[in-house]
Amino acid sequence: MSNPALTDADWAAIDHVILDLDGTLLDLDFDNHFWQVLVPRAWGAQRGMTQAEARAALVPRFRACEGTLDWYSTRYWSRELGLDIPALKREDSDRIRWLPGAERFLAEVRRQGKQLVLLTDSHPEAIEVKDARTGFLAHFDRAFSSHDFGAPKMQAACWVALREALGHDPARSLFVDDTAKVLFAAQEAGIGLLRAIRRPDSRGVTRGHEEFVAVDAIVDLLGA
Repeated sequence: MSNPALTDADWAAIDHVILDLDGTLLDLDFDNHFWQVLVPRAWGAQRGMTQAEARAALVPRFRACEGTLDWYSTRYWSRELGLDIPALKREDSDRIRWLPGAERFLAEVRRQGKQLVLLTDSHPEAIEVKDARTGFLAHFDRAFSSHDFGAPKMQAACWVALREALGHDPARSLFVDDTAKVLFAAQEAGIGLLRAIRRPDSRGVTRGHEEFVAVDAIVDLLGA
């Protein structure tokens, strides 16, 4: 679609702006580097393994949890791997940063008087580490982790729980995320306006998102 920016008519039809965190507002480079480099390095060092050997051993365990809350749970992986995952995140917190223009987008949403809602699969312990670095929570009227709801965002139960907790009208809501499966779940939940992020990781590859209107960065929704 040629022009993904939100129009005046789009804004008029929105009461709640519901946003993902990692890969939408914050650079997914932190999480990718953490799980692909730091965790294998630390876990392998405990076992006399190289980073490559450790990563090869861990990848199947990670993949087995994809699509579940355990995949995002710092407590689960701390227990499973014998590592202090929050402490490791804090050690690498210099890498936690906003994606380009994300703060400007939040400021514009606030200027327009919309309700800003965070909906993330990040575990509360990870949220605490990232907020300490960026202060993103101060931008939001409400903030929810899917761990509060007992189901990740790609499952319908999360959206049912969000509606009960927030009391919003899904049809008059905008949701922005970088993951297609999550966007499909939001679509099934009746969210009126959906946008996808193509560049969630500043150092990574661009995502296609043929099924949804997509932008490189959330600030592009504001147009020129």
